[in-house]
Amino acid sequence: MARIPLAVPDLTGNEARYLQECITSTYVSSVGPFVDRFESLVAEASGARGAVAVSSGTCGLHAALVALGVGSGDLVIVPSLTFIASANAVAHCGAAPWLMDVDPLTWNLDPKVLEEHLSRETRLHQDGTVIHRSSGRRVAAVMAVHTLGLPADMEPILASARARGLPVIADAAAALGSWHRGRPVGALEADLSVFSFNGNKTVTCGGGGAVVGEDAGLLNLVRHLTTTARQGSHYDHDRVGFNYRMTNLQAAVGCAQMERLEPFVAAKRRIRRRYDQAFADLAGVVSPFPDPADSVGACWFSGFVMERGDPDGVERLRNGLQQMGIDARPFWKPIHLQPPYRDAPCSAQPVSEALWWRVVTLPCGTGLPPEDQERVILAARKLLTA
Repeated sequence: MARIPLAVPDLTGNEARYLQECITSTYVSSVGPFVDRFESLVAEASGARGAVAVSSGTCGLHAALVALGVGSGDLVIVPSLTFIASANAVAHCGAAPWLMDVDPLTWNLDPKVLEEHLSRETRLHQDGTVIHRSSGRRVAAVMAVHTLGLPADMEPILASARARGLPVIADAAAALGSWHRGRPVGALEADLSVFSFNGNKTVTCGGGGAVVGEDAGLLNLVRHLTTTARQGSHYDHDRVGFNYRMTNLQAAVGCAQMERLEPFVAAKRRIRRRYDQAFADLAGVVSPFPDPADSVGACWFSGFVMERGDPDGVERLRNGLQQMGIDARPFWKPIHLQPPYRDAPCSAQPVSEALWWRVVTLPCGTGLPPEDQERVILAARKLLTA
């Protein structure tokens, strides 16, 4: 019996035709019409004024942080329950993450925790900068993460940040196609938001990312930074820049994928609903992924949360599914438990520490056949009810 993978990209649209156009035209590097088209498609779909295509989501986060003024010795507030790239982008700036816990209802940065720690643990310097009391370091920005494509509760996050003059960046890696209180994810007023187009994302370029926002000057700075900070047609560079450009080949695949964004996201949501329905009678054994009433998530990954047992038992369940040919996976280990960041400033983490090891992700690619999903459900129920 064939193995059912976690996620396989659907490349049955115009990807091959657009790639052939690149080859025929010889525009295969970082200049070409597909890059411009891709940026327009991403900006429009996300509800943002503009977009800058880059070589990866991590590179996009790094460039966005630099554009927002994050530098050596600074702190950036980041939720601990996130993929490590969120924190790595901060470290690439010479800064460090200040790790905070998440809301149990959304798995996103908890606005109450944010406000509590900013109020209690920072002071305003006479020059207007926000200083972390215990370390004396400047707090340079707040990074929200739209976990699994579910938008964070941006209004109170923005209120806490704006009250102190802090810029806000959104790690929106898997959130393209999501909405919060009637607004698309790129229009939630973060200074900059960053998408990923890695191979396992709902829309992929094989790799790549995009930085979106409303401020044309800020976007132009991101574009400048990501093209080696080159001025004009000669080899003049006004600052340390980065070679973070997306290629026309990647953008060609991305354009073909963006043409199918709506059906791809609809498929993700349909798969999530089916899993939720299939395990609804196992309350007390498993619970669904977050689905708050004020948001419409992109449902990047789907699965369930174990409500009883221990880490070894959850791992045995995943291994049992793997042995049955089903690619079940663990979830992100929080950043404060990762060796590179164990000395980073950190809030108490009761939610992230109690949650991460109980999450089981199940196959959820956009092309997952209904019969394969039913096979996953039957196998999981067999193990859960044994």
